[in-house]
Amino acid sequence: MLEIFQNFEQVTARLAPLTLIVPGLAAIIVGLFVWLGGLGFRRLLVALVGAISGGVCGFFLISRNIITATVAAGLAALIAIIFERLFFIILAAALVAVFAFAVLAGPYIEKLSGASPENQDKISDQDTTVTVRQSVEILKAYAIDFTNRIKQACSQMPAYSWAIIGALAIMLIVGGFWIWRLVSALCCSALGALLIFAGMILLLLYKGSAPITQIATRTPFYAAIFIGMTTFGTVEQLLLCRYEERKSKRKKRTDKDEQATEQTTRSWRNK
Repeated sequence: MLEIFQNFEQVTARLAPLTLIVPGLAAIIVGLFVWLGGLGFRRLLVALVGAISGGVCGFFLISRNIITATVAAGLAALIAIIFERLFFIILAAALVAVFAFAVLAGPYIEKLSGASPENQDKISDQDTTVTVRQSVEILKAYAIDFTNRIKQACSQMPAYSWAIIGALAIMLIVGGFWIWRLVSALCCSALGALLIFAGMILLLLYKGSAPITQIATRTPFYAAIFIGMTTFGTVEQLLLCRYEERKSKRKKRTDKDEQATEQTTRSWRNK
């Protein structure tokens, strides 16, 4: 897996700046929103995450075209809004499963090291930056290559690895029904921190700072930062969103009291 990312890191020096800057800034902005306030704006968040997840799954798992991805994104967003709580629980379980899979499947993905995508050969001998369209094709080629290696690694993983991943996901699902707010806050915080990391990596790739190599050489340090960000975001959202919920409850009580007062006044006047 590291080899794929390091090859991608070398290629990004010749990609069009817009293909790194725009998604990098977007990931950071959305990540900050999800990291610090995702639980307070659950409906908007589930629609956004549902659309992104549906679009990605539709493109890579069903058919690699824009129409299929768009339809899948719309359906996933609609389903996520209707089943909001269940979607959060499933999302939290999916995040845990992804993290566990990244750890357990790492050795098997490393064994699949092979040739890089064909698009890399087209620009390996170039000194100038390629166009935006060529950059998008290169990114698409790397995404497809990464997906194919993941599928091959899945077929080689032993049964006990899948049992561990499944057990962790089931634990999150069961816990989500009992401590929904904690699981939801943890999910939002982890997802937001992950988006911030991804956005910063893209921006640093544009600057030529080789962030992937640095993370690979200091993995425990950056893992501690990620855990710290996730913990802070979880606590902050639990406290802040509880305050917002109290305000909404007080407002509802005030509205009910006002309605009761108006009804009493009307009945007294009618008498």
